[in-house]
Amino acid sequence: MKYKFGYIGLIGRANAGKSTLINAIISQKVAITSPKPQTTRNNILGILTTPSCQLAFIDTPGIHTTKNALDKYMMKNVRSALGGADVIVYLKDCAKSLEQDEIKYIKKLIEDEQKVIVALTKIDLTQKSRVFEMLAVLSEINGICDIVPISSVNMINIDELLTAILNLLPSSDVKNFQFNEDEYTDKSIKFLVSEIIRESALYIYKEEVPHGIAIDITKFDEQKDITFIDVDIICERETHKSIIIGKSGVKIKKLGENARRKIEDLLGCKIMLKLFVKVEADWRNKPNNLNDFGYNSNFD
Repeated sequence: MKYKFGYIGLIGRANAGKSTLINAIISQKVAITSPKPQTTRNNILGILTTPSCQLAFIDTPGIHTTKNALDKYMMKNVRSALGGADVIVYLKDCAKSLEQDEIKYIKKLIEDEQKVIVALTKIDLTQKSRVFEMLAVLSEINGICDIVPISSVNMINIDELLTAILNLLPSSDVKNFQFNEDEYTDKSIKFLVSEIIRESALYIYKEEVPHGIAIDITKFDEQKDITFIDVDIICERETHKSIIIGKSGVKIKKLGENARRKIEDLLGCKIMLKLFVKVEADWRNKPNNLNDFGYNSNFD
């Protein structure tokens, strides 16, 4: 039997469908999703293993203009994924216009000798004529290895995308897998729990508030039939704290209920979740805070 292994970088603009795709491929929730931009902050590894191949997908933050130190951290993650990937999958939401700067970005990847596949996402939500138009434009770009229209939600052409990726990876006579075959992510349970809480916040709160939130797990005590979790929700302003808590605590109670159900599904046991809200002004620009909340602040 021949074996294949590779790191696959998933990149694209915010809300292009990177996290939804990685969850669909792995058949596990390893990356949070929401309609809001900048949902993903860290590079998250999702690992797909079959008898003959192992693909390590790197879910990256959406490409965007940096406004603060946290944004710089996220864009550093994108650059890191590009440098370490064997294949790049550029995701493009085909319901949105293909901008010239995106075309330039794809061409730059090709010039840098990256193996590039373009995945046109959300085709189930887009008119076929629009998909065909985008296919025609992209087919004019020399060097793109493949273009695959997909829907992660309805699993349309996901196998075709995987085949396109595998076609670009070299074969080995020896098993060259880099991860244990039962691993599906490189992230810890605590990280996944903190991301579930942040995902719930992204759905419950509006505008800028969720983007200024960090999750700090201060207690994670696993007992036989129950896990006790204490969490500090860090925000940047007193007004944001009031919004997070809500009148008579309604909002934070809803956040706790939503997150608790998802965490219980993840852990497979009952949990006791306690949420506290703290203010740390301008934490997204403070290296010490970024490190404390899990974002390495070395931007060199």
